[in-house]
Amino acid sequence: MRDSRLPVVIVGGLHSDARKEVVDRLLRSVPGSVVLHHDLTTASEGTLQRTVRDASGELSRSDAPLVNDCACCALREDLVPELERLAESGLTRLAIVELWDSVEPKPMAEVVAAHGGEALDLTNVITAVDPALVLPYLGNGDDLAETGLAAAPSDQRTVGDTWARQLEYAPVLALVDSENADDEDRALLAQLHPTARRVPAGSGELAQAAFAGFDVDSAADAQHPACALLPQEADEAGVTTLVWRRHRPFHPGRLYQALEDLCCAAARSRGRFWLADRPDTLLAWDAAGGALCVENAGPWLASLPDAAWEMVPPVRRAAAALDWHPEHGDCCQHLVFTSPGLDRDGLERLLESCLLTDAEYAGGREAWQLLPSAFDSLLDPVS
Repeated sequence: MRDSRLPVVIVGGLHSDARKEVVDRLLRSVPGSVVLHHDLTTASEGTLQRTVRDASGELSRSDAPLVNDCACCALREDLVPELERLAESGLTRLAIVELWDSVEPKPMAEVVAAHGGEALDLTNVITAVDPALVLPYLGNGDDLAETGLAAAPSDQRTVGDTWARQLEYAPVLALVDSENADDEDRALLAQLHPTARRVPAGSGELAQAAFAGFDVDSAADAQHPACALLPQEADEAGVTTLVWRRHRPFHPGRLYQALEDLCCAAARSRGRFWLADRPDTLLAWDAAGGALCVENAGPWLASLPDAAWEMVPPVRRAAAALDWHPEHGDCCQHLVFTSPGLDRDGLERLLESCLLTDAEYAGGREAWQLLPSAFDSLLDPVS
Protein backbone atom coordinates (compact mmCIF):
# COMPACT_ATOMS: atom_id res chain seq x y z
CA MET A 1 0.00 0.00 0.00
CA ARG A 2 1.39 3.39 -1.00
CA ASP A 3 2.29 5.74 1.85
CA SER A 4 -0.13 8.67 1.62
CA ARG A 5 2.01 10.97 3.73
CA LEU A 6 3.81 13.93 2.16
CA PRO A 7 7.57 13.23 1.79
CA VAL A 8 9.66 15.93 3.47
CA VAL A 9 13.39 16.47 2.95
CA ILE A 10 15.40 18.96 5.00
CA VAL A 11 18.24 20.79 3.25
CA GLY A 12 20.56 22.90 5.40
CA GLY A 13 24.07 24.26 5.69
CA LEU A 14 26.00 27.47 6.27
CA HIS A 15 27.25 27.39 2.66
CA SER A 16 24.26 29.43 1.49
CA ASP A 17 25.12 29.47 -2.24
CA ALA A 18 25.62 25.71 -2.22
CA ARG A 19 22.38 25.21 -0.29
CA LYS A 20 20.38 27.28 -2.75
CA GLU A 21 21.88 25.40 -5.68
CA VAL A 22 20.97 22.04 -4.14
CA VAL A 23 17.42 23.20 -3.47
CA ASP A 24 17.00 24.54 -7.00
CA ARG A 25 18.28 21.29 -8.48
CA LEU A 26 15.80 19.31 -6.40
CA LEU A 27 12.98 21.56 -7.58
CA ARG A 28 13.92 20.97 -11.20
CA SER A 29 14.46 17.23 -10.87
CA VAL A 30 11.37 16.32 -8.79
CA PRO A 31 8.13 17.43 -10.53
CA GLY A 32 5.56 18.69 -8.06
CA SER A 33 8.13 19.66 -5.43
CA VAL A 34 7.75 22.79 -3.31
CA VAL A 35 10.27 24.66 -1.13
CA LEU A 36 9.37 26.08 2.28
CA HIS A 37 11.89 28.55 3.69
CA HIS A 38 11.89 30.69 6.83
CA ASP A 39 14.25 33.65 6.63
CA LEU A 40 15.52 34.68 10.07
CA THR A 41 17.16 37.89 8.86
CA THR A 42 14.23 39.94 10.22
CA ALA A 43 14.20 38.21 13.61
CA SER A 44 15.55 41.35 15.31
CA GLU A 45 12.34 43.08 14.19
CA GLY A 46 10.17 40.42 15.82
CA THR A 47 9.19 38.33 12.80
CA LEU A 48 10.30 35.61 10.43
CA GLN A 49 9.63 35.77 6.71
CA ARG A 50 8.09 32.61 5.30
CA THR A 51 8.25 31.89 1.56
CA VAL A 52 6.87 29.03 -0.47
CA ARG A 53 8.01 28.46 -4.05
CA ASP A 54 8.13 25.84 -6.75
CA ALA A 55 10.15 25.53 -9.95
CA SER A 56 8.13 28.32 -11.59
CA GLY A 57 8.80 30.85 -8.84
CA GLU A 58 7.41 32.24 -5.60
CA LEU A 59 3.93 31.04 -4.59
CA SER A 60 3.48 32.95 -1.34
CA ARG A 61 5.26 35.20 1.13
CA SER A 62 4.14 36.02 4.67
CA ASP A 63 5.42 36.81 8.14
CA ALA A 64 5.40 34.63 11.25
CA PRO A 65 5.79 36.17 14.72
CA LEU A 66 8.61 35.25 17.06
CA VAL A 67 7.87 32.93 19.97
CA ASN A 68 9.44 33.85 23.33
CA ASP A 69 11.82 36.18 21.49
CA CYS A 70 13.34 33.10 19.85
CA ALA A 71 13.52 32.75 16.07
CA CYS A 72 14.16 29.00 16.18
CA CYS A 73 11.20 28.52 18.53
CA ALA A 74 9.01 30.37 16.04
CA LEU A 75 10.36 28.23 13.23
CA ARG A 76 9.52 25.07 15.14
CA GLU A 77 6.00 26.36 15.84
CA ASP A 78 5.35 27.38 12.24
CA LEU A 79 7.07 24.58 10.32
CA VAL A 80 4.74 21.61 10.84
CA PRO A 81 1.45 23.52 10.28
CA GLU A 82 2.80 24.89 6.99
CA LEU A 83 3.92 21.45 5.88
CA GLU A 84 0.54 20.02 6.84
CA ARG A 85 -1.15 22.63 4.67
CA LEU A 86 0.98 21.50 1.74
CA ALA A 87 0.05 17.91 2.48
CA GLU A 88 -3.68 18.72 2.61
CA SER A 89 -3.57 20.29 -0.85
CA GLY A 90 -2.66 16.91 -2.34
CA LEU A 91 -0.70 18.68 -5.07
CA THR A 92 2.82 18.42 -3.62
CA ARG A 93 5.01 15.42 -4.38
CA LEU A 94 7.96 16.53 -2.23
CA ALA A 95 8.23 19.27 0.39
CA ILE A 96 11.76 20.68 0.60
CA VAL A 97 12.49 22.49 3.86
CA GLU A 98 15.35 24.88 3.17
CA LEU A 99 16.81 25.85 6.52
CA TRP A 100 18.18 29.32 7.11
CA ASP A 101 21.97 29.55 7.32
CA SER A 102 22.71 28.80 10.99
CA VAL A 103 19.65 26.67 11.78
CA GLU A 104 20.79 23.16 12.68
CA PRO A 105 18.92 20.22 11.14
CA LYS A 106 18.64 18.02 14.25
CA PRO A 107 15.90 19.93 16.13
CA MET A 108 13.96 20.57 12.93
CA ALA A 109 14.11 16.91 11.90
CA GLU A 110 12.91 15.85 15.35
CA VAL A 111 10.01 18.32 15.22
CA VAL A 112 8.83 17.03 11.85
CA ALA A 113 9.19 13.40 12.91
CA ALA A 114 7.47 13.91 16.27
CA HIS A 115 4.57 16.09 15.14
CA GLY A 116 4.08 15.20 11.50
CA GLY A 117 1.66 12.45 12.45
CA GLU A 118 -0.16 10.81 9.58
CA ALA A 119 0.43 13.74 7.24
CA LEU A 120 4.23 13.96 6.94
CA ASP A 121 7.07 11.53 6.24
CA LEU A 122 10.59 12.81 6.87
CA THR A 123 12.47 11.09 4.05
CA ASN A 124 15.97 12.54 4.54
CA VAL A 125 18.26 15.29 5.81
CA ILE A 126 20.82 16.76 3.42
CA THR A 127 23.61 19.24 4.10
CA ALA A 128 24.79 21.22 1.10
CA VAL A 129 28.57 21.52 0.87
CA ASP A 130 31.08 23.53 -1.11
CA PRO A 131 34.18 21.37 -0.51
CA ALA A 132 36.51 24.37 -0.76
CA LEU A 133 34.75 26.02 2.20
CA VAL A 134 34.77 23.08 4.62
CA LEU A 135 38.05 23.99 6.33
CA PRO A 136 37.56 27.80 6.38
CA TYR A 137 34.15 27.40 8.03
CA LEU A 138 35.32 24.68 10.41
CA GLY A 139 38.21 26.84 11.52
CA ASN A 140 36.08 29.97 12.02
CA GLY A 141 35.81 30.69 15.74
CA ASP A 142 33.70 33.84 15.33
CA ASP A 143 30.44 33.99 17.21
CA LEU A 144 27.38 33.74 14.98
CA ALA A 145 26.25 37.08 16.42
CA GLU A 146 29.40 38.74 15.06
CA THR A 147 28.60 37.50 11.55
CA GLY A 148 24.89 38.37 11.63
CA LEU A 149 23.89 34.70 11.74
CA ALA A 150 22.65 34.33 15.32
CA ALA A 151 19.22 32.71 15.57
CA ALA A 152 18.39 34.44 18.86
CA PRO A 153 19.84 37.20 21.08
CA SER A 154 21.10 34.49 23.45
CA ASP A 155 22.74 32.45 20.67
CA GLN A 156 26.32 31.78 21.76
CA ARG A 157 27.32 29.31 19.06
CA THR A 158 30.30 29.86 16.79
CA VAL A 159 30.52 29.43 13.04
CA GLY A 160 32.86 26.45 13.43
CA ASP A 161 30.84 24.39 15.89
CA THR A 162 27.57 25.12 14.08
CA TRP A 163 29.02 24.02 10.76
CA ALA A 164 30.46 20.86 12.33
CA ARG A 165 27.05 19.79 13.64
CA GLN A 166 25.32 20.59 10.35
CA LEU A 167 27.89 18.52 8.51
CA GLU A 168 28.01 15.53 10.85
CA TYR A 169 24.28 15.09 11.49
CA ALA A 170 23.14 14.68 7.90
CA PRO A 171 23.44 11.20 6.34
CA VAL A 172 23.68 12.84 2.91
CA LEU A 173 26.14 15.52 1.82
CA ALA A 174 25.29 17.20 -1.48
CA LEU A 175 28.48 18.51 -3.07
CA VAL A 176 28.40 21.42 -5.48
CA ASP A 177 31.06 21.85 -8.17
CA SER A 178 33.89 24.02 -6.91
CA GLU A 179 36.93 24.88 -8.99
CA ASN A 180 38.76 25.89 -5.81
CA ALA A 181 38.37 22.48 -4.15
CA ASP A 182 41.37 20.14 -4.11
CA ASP A 183 42.23 16.64 -2.89
CA GLU A 184 42.91 17.91 0.62
CA ASP A 185 39.41 19.43 0.84
CA ARG A 186 37.80 16.20 -0.31
CA ALA A 187 39.90 14.09 2.07
CA LEU A 188 38.98 16.36 4.98
CA LEU A 189 35.29 16.02 4.16
CA ALA A 190 35.55 12.23 3.88
CA GLN A 191 37.35 11.92 7.22
CA LEU A 192 35.02 14.26 9.11
CA HIS A 193 31.94 12.24 8.16
CA PRO A 194 33.06 8.91 6.67
CA THR A 195 29.63 7.26 6.86
CA ALA A 196 27.86 10.01 4.89
CA ARG A 197 26.58 9.40 1.40
CA ARG A 198 28.29 12.05 -0.72
CA VAL A 199 26.35 12.89 -3.88
CA PRO A 200 27.13 15.45 -6.60
CA ALA A 201 24.45 18.13 -6.57
CA GLY A 202 24.13 17.90 -10.34
CA SER A 203 23.55 14.15 -10.48
CA GLY A 204 20.41 12.04 -10.47
CA GLU A 205 21.53 10.64 -7.13
CA LEU A 206 20.36 13.82 -5.41
CA ALA A 207 16.66 13.21 -6.10
CA GLN A 208 17.05 9.55 -5.11
CA ALA A 209 18.70 10.57 -1.85
CA ALA A 210 15.83 12.92 -1.04
CA PHE A 211 13.46 9.95 -0.80
CA ALA A 212 15.89 7.41 0.73
CA GLY A 213 14.46 7.44 4.26
CA PHE A 214 15.56 8.83 7.62
CA ASP A 215 15.44 7.64 11.23
CA VAL A 216 15.67 10.41 13.83
CA ASP A 217 16.48 8.02 16.67
CA SER A 218 19.44 6.50 14.81
CA ALA A 219 20.64 9.98 13.85
CA ALA A 220 20.49 11.12 17.48
CA ASP A 221 22.33 8.01 18.66
CA ALA A 222 25.09 8.66 16.12
CA GLN A 223 25.68 12.08 17.69
CA HIS A 224 25.31 11.20 21.37
CA PRO A 225 28.69 11.37 23.17
CA ALA A 226 28.22 7.94 24.75
CA CYS A 227 27.68 6.06 21.50
CA ALA A 228 28.67 8.44 18.70
CA LEU A 229 29.84 6.96 15.41
CA LEU A 230 33.25 8.62 15.58
CA PRO A 231 35.63 8.61 12.59
CA GLN A 232 38.32 5.94 12.26
CA GLU A 233 42.07 6.33 11.76
CA ALA A 234 42.92 7.83 8.35
CA ASP A 235 45.73 9.57 6.52
CA GLU A 236 45.19 10.88 2.99
CA ALA A 237 46.15 13.93 0.92
CA GLY A 238 47.78 15.62 3.90
CA VAL A 239 44.74 15.13 6.16
CA THR A 240 45.06 12.92 9.23
CA THR A 241 42.56 11.50 11.70
CA LEU A 242 44.00 10.35 15.00
CA VAL A 243 41.88 8.08 17.18
CA TRP A 244 43.24 8.16 20.74
CA ARG A 245 41.88 5.56 23.18
CA ARG A 246 43.09 4.93 26.71
CA HIS A 247 41.58 3.55 29.92
CA ARG A 248 43.59 5.51 32.47
CA PRO A 249 41.85 8.73 33.65
CA PHE A 250 43.06 12.26 33.05
CA HIS A 251 44.62 14.35 35.78
CA PRO A 252 42.15 17.28 35.91
CA GLY A 253 44.76 19.98 36.48
CA ARG A 254 47.15 18.91 33.73
CA LEU A 255 44.35 18.40 31.23
CA TYR A 256 42.88 21.81 32.00
CA GLN A 257 46.26 23.47 31.46
CA ALA A 258 46.55 21.71 28.09
CA LEU A 259 43.04 22.56 26.81
CA GLU A 260 44.05 25.49 24.62
CA ASP A 261 46.80 23.54 22.89
CA LEU A 262 44.56 20.49 22.47
CA CYS A 263 41.58 22.26 20.98
CA CYS A 264 43.81 24.21 18.59
CA ALA A 265 45.77 21.12 17.53
CA ALA A 266 43.14 20.03 15.01
CA ALA A 267 40.44 21.57 12.86
CA ARG A 268 37.94 19.25 14.52
CA SER A 269 38.03 17.04 17.60
CA ARG A 270 35.31 15.24 19.52
CA GLY A 271 34.63 12.24 21.69
CA ARG A 272 34.22 11.20 25.31
CA PHE A 273 36.62 11.21 28.25
CA TRP A 274 36.90 10.81 32.01
CA LEU A 275 38.57 12.73 34.79
CA ALA A 276 40.12 11.17 37.87
CA ASP A 277 38.21 13.47 40.25
CA ARG A 278 34.87 12.69 38.52
CA PRO A 279 35.27 8.96 37.86
CA ASP A 280 31.55 8.22 37.43
CA THR A 281 30.84 11.02 34.94
CA LEU A 282 30.98 10.59 31.17
CA LEU A 283 32.26 13.87 29.73
CA ALA A 284 31.72 15.02 26.15
CA TRP A 285 34.48 16.75 24.17
CA ASP A 286 33.47 18.90 21.18
CA ALA A 287 35.92 21.32 19.55
CA ALA A 288 35.97 23.29 16.30
CA GLY A 289 37.39 26.64 15.28
CA GLY A 290 39.65 26.74 18.33
CA ALA A 291 36.63 26.69 20.66
CA LEU A 292 35.98 23.78 23.02
CA CYS A 293 32.75 22.66 24.67
CA VAL A 294 33.00 20.20 27.57
CA GLU A 295 29.73 18.84 28.95
CA ASN A 296 28.46 16.33 31.47
CA ALA A 297 26.82 13.57 29.39
CA GLY A 298 25.56 11.53 32.34
CA PRO A 299 27.00 8.49 34.11
CA TRP A 300 29.20 5.79 32.67
CA LEU A 301 27.33 2.51 32.52
CA ALA A 302 29.91 1.01 34.89
CA SER A 303 28.66 3.34 37.63
CA LEU A 304 25.03 2.20 37.31
CA PRO A 305 23.48 -0.67 39.28
CA ASP A 306 22.83 -3.79 37.23
CA ALA A 307 19.06 -3.26 37.40
CA ALA A 308 19.39 0.08 35.59
CA TRP A 309 20.97 -1.54 32.55
CA GLU A 310 17.58 -2.79 31.37
CA MET A 311 16.56 0.83 30.83
CA VAL A 312 19.64 1.65 28.76
CA PRO A 313 19.12 1.61 24.96
CA PRO A 314 20.80 -1.33 23.19
CA VAL A 315 22.98 1.00 21.11
CA ARG A 316 24.43 2.47 24.30
CA ARG A 317 25.15 -0.98 25.73
CA ALA A 318 26.81 -2.01 22.46
CA ALA A 319 29.05 1.08 22.48
CA ALA A 320 30.03 0.40 26.09
CA ALA A 321 30.92 -3.19 25.25
CA LEU A 322 33.44 -2.00 22.65
CA ASP A 323 35.29 0.05 25.26
CA TRP A 324 34.85 -2.35 28.19
CA HIS A 325 37.76 -2.77 30.59
CA PRO A 326 37.83 -5.44 33.31
CA GLU A 327 38.59 -2.88 36.02
CA HIS A 328 37.02 0.38 34.78
CA GLY A 329 34.11 -0.88 32.68
CA ASP A 330 33.26 1.58 29.89
CA CYS A 331 35.16 4.49 31.48
CA CYS A 332 37.68 5.52 28.85
CA GLN A 333 39.32 8.19 26.78
CA HIS A 334 38.01 8.04 23.22
CA LEU A 335 38.99 11.22 21.41
CA VAL A 336 39.26 11.79 17.67
CA PHE A 337 41.27 14.60 16.05
CA THR A 338 40.99 15.43 12.33
CA SER A 339 42.99 18.08 10.50
CA PRO A 340 45.30 18.86 7.61
CA GLY A 341 48.91 18.93 8.81
CA LEU A 342 48.10 17.23 12.11
CA ASP A 343 51.15 16.85 14.38
CA ARG A 344 50.23 13.34 15.38
CA ASP A 345 53.31 12.58 17.51
CA GLY A 346 53.19 15.90 19.35
CA LEU A 347 49.47 15.55 20.01
CA GLU A 348 49.87 12.04 21.37
CA ARG A 349 52.67 13.17 23.68
CA LEU A 350 50.55 16.01 25.00
CA LEU A 351 47.56 13.75 25.62
CA GLU A 352 49.71 11.13 27.35
CA SER A 353 51.19 13.79 29.64
CA CYS A 354 47.69 14.61 30.87
CA LEU A 355 46.97 11.08 32.12
CA LEU A 356 47.59 10.03 35.71
CA THR A 357 51.16 8.93 36.35
CA ASP A 358 51.80 5.40 37.64
CA ALA A 359 52.10 6.72 41.19
CA GLU A 360 48.89 8.78 40.93
CA TYR A 361 47.03 5.89 39.36
CA ALA A 362 48.13 3.53 42.13
CA GLY A 363 46.44 5.78 44.70
CA GLY A 364 43.02 4.58 43.58
CA ARG A 365 39.68 6.34 43.37
CA GLU A 366 39.71 7.77 46.89
CA ALA A 367 42.99 9.57 46.19
CA TRP A 368 41.87 10.61 42.70
CA GLN A 369 38.83 12.42 44.02
CA LEU A 370 41.02 14.56 46.26
CA LEU A 371 42.77 16.07 43.23
CA PRO A 372 42.02 19.76 42.52
CA SER A 373 38.75 20.07 40.57
CA ALA A 374 40.04 22.19 37.71
CA PHE A 375 36.90 21.75 35.58
CA ASP A 376 34.36 23.18 38.03
CA SER A 377 34.07 26.42 36.05
CA LEU A 378 33.18 24.49 32.89
CA LEU A 379 30.98 21.78 34.36
CA ASP A 380 29.40 23.46 37.41
CA PRO A 381 28.87 27.08 36.37
CA VAL A 382 27.41 29.40 39.00
CA SER A 383 23.87 30.39 38.00
